[in-house]
Amino acid sequence: MSNMSIAIAVLVVMTSVGLVFGLILAVANKKFAIEVNPLIHIVEDILPKGQCGACGYAGCMAYAEAVVINPDVQPNLCIPGKSAVAKMVGELTGKAALEMEPRVAFVKCAGNQDKAIKAYKYEGIQECVAATLLQGGHKGCQYGCLGFGTCVRSCPFDAMTMSEDGLPIINSKKCTGCGKCEIVCPKKVIELVPIGVPIAVNCNSKDKGAIVRKVCSVGCIGCGICVKNCQHGAIKIENNIAIVDSKICVSKCSESTCLHKCPTGAISKFSQ
Repeated sequence: MSNMSIAIAVLVVMTSVGLVFGLILAVANKKFAIEVNPLIHIVEDILPKGQCGACGYAGCMAYAEAVVINPDVQPNLCIPGKSAVAKMVGELTGKAALEMEPRVAFVKCAGNQDKAIKAYKYEGIQECVAATLLQGGHKGCQYGCLGFGTCVRSCPFDAMTMSEDGLPIINSKKCTGCGKCEIVCPKKVIELVPIGVPIAVNCNSKDKGAIVRKVCSVGCIGCGICVKNCQHGAIKIENNIAIVDSKICVSKCSESTCLHKCPTGAISKFSQ
């Protein structure tokens, strides 16, 4: 028998074996197939499909499966979907959807290229996490936004852009409050705040006032003037920075006196 004949014979045998195994697998797949609850796909279809993970699960399909199958998983875990989606998921799964507080991302830094000094010239990878590996970053303020847009690139809803002066801008109409940007920021400059809060502290520094003045012209110096001028006790100084109780601020404040008293302008109206 020639080499060609042997090769053909081997090819025929291998093809036959492949077909047999393929048939066996097809039969087994059909016989042992696990039926998927159709409600899982229905729930998944109404989710925003941002795959942001704000619900605590690895994507929308994983959450849909969990909320349908597990009676302990709440129907209001999809933050981007807000109350409307929570209500629909609750109706489909027979669960009560608790009221959700709508939130939006906020950048706690106003120290742009003109207002905050640089400790050195950075020429590495234009990415915030990478930049922090070199002495914590190139900014004089070790708590400030580094301006490389890691948060912008991580936003699954296209709700963020970078300004020309090196700070992220949040489109509150597009922002779902999923928190993805908050998670990826190595400086923890971004936080989620309730929609409707009238004021915000545009600073993240924990340094004492004298240090803040040296590196940023708009940083909070922890002077406490805002605390003294707040009639409702909504502001306190903690770790050298003003902290605003958003619940008190939203419910009681009708005139933000602190805005006019802040010597550096670190407190400003929260534009939404």
